[in-house]
Amino acid sequence: MQNTRRIAIIGAGIAGLSMAIFAKQQGFDVEVFEKHSEISQIGAGVTLWPNALYVLDKMELINAISAVGVQPCCVQQMNQQGQVNSKLDLLQLSQECGYPSISILRKDLMLCLYEQVKQLNILCHFNTPVDNQDIIKLSNQFDLVVGADGRNRSQAREAIFQTPIEPIYQGFINIIGISTTPSNIKNTCIEEFRGSGLRFGIVPATADTCYWAAAWACDINRNYTTKHWVNAAQCQFKRWPAAINTILNTADIHTCNHIFVHDLDPLPYWHQNNVVLIGDAAHASLPTSGQGASQALEDVWHLTNLLNQHETIPDALSLFYQTRINKATTAQTIGRQLAKQFFSDMPQQPVKMDPAKLSSLWMQGLTTPNMIT
Repeated sequence: MQNTRRIAIIGAGIAGLSMAIFAKQQGFDVEVFEKHSEISQIGAGVTLWPNALYVLDKMELINAISAVGVQPCCVQQMNQQGQVNSKLDLLQLSQECGYPSISILRKDLMLCLYEQVKQLNILCHFNTPVDNQDIIKLSNQFDLVVGADGRNRSQAREAIFQTPIEPIYQGFINIIGISTTPSNIKNTCIEEFRGSGLRFGIVPATADTCYWAAAWACDINRNYTTKHWVNAAQCQFKRWPAAINTILNTADIHTCNHIFVHDLDPLPYWHQNNVVLIGDAAHASLPTSGQGASQALEDVWHLTNLLNQHETIPDALSLFYQTRINKATTAQTIGRQLAKQFFSDMPQQPVKMDPAKLSSLWMQGLTTPNMIT
């Protein structure tokens, strides 16, 4: 799109920084507006599946990401006694997809992205909250305004729909943290324990560090601190495998957080005039989908390419929504279906994890890569 060269991006999270990087690499002039004083490091870790690595390859960031993350070899679903119910071979999945999976601490991922932003001399306006009036001003000053300002209080989403669209609580809490990997856990495997309406996941992040999440169904209670919820997790998982108790009993509270998990219903559109939503602002899914960051990166790749291919913004944004809505909605639906299964008292059945079927789902809409990284 020769006449659309200036882009304002609201939000400096994974979606916002990634959009800034790829758009800049493709010849756009980009500025980022972030309400906080620095890049956010909220969250413990992120698993980047092969569809995310496809986009990171196009952004020339695979080597940087690989240097600070790890490539897990498998995903194991286990019961509360620690017995393996099913296993996904991630090396086979890599062969199917053409790209690996990488798990990484969120702060390391954000630092990688921000380092690239600085190398590209992208202007980031920190301490710059944006409200509806500011969005109107930006839409007049820039050819395109991209709302990458998250699921909870997206000003860009409110500007598009003229009313707050509230995220929906899905009935469970996530207590997350970062720990030294227990000696009785393989640091090459993602381990997911489930039973009796509880879930505990352990994901390798560095050579000797993991990030983890404890989850169960509960009502929202804003009166309790993260320390309270870590103590509650210690009680909930007291009779579970030793590795879980080691993690919870030695957790550094400064790395922990508690999240009452919300998502969005699918939206009827993501854009109005020259303002468009990407990432969680457009299609926030539950962590049970495993696809939040990956779908945000797909947004970045598709939106930037469509802007380059089409002469007018309405055409590009309309095609962007048509291209992305089904796949993004599928991730949202899968996340809800799995959460309903995980946090019920019904006997837990292993989730079917076939590499060929996962490859077909995750790589849909992406050009088939011709190499293994």
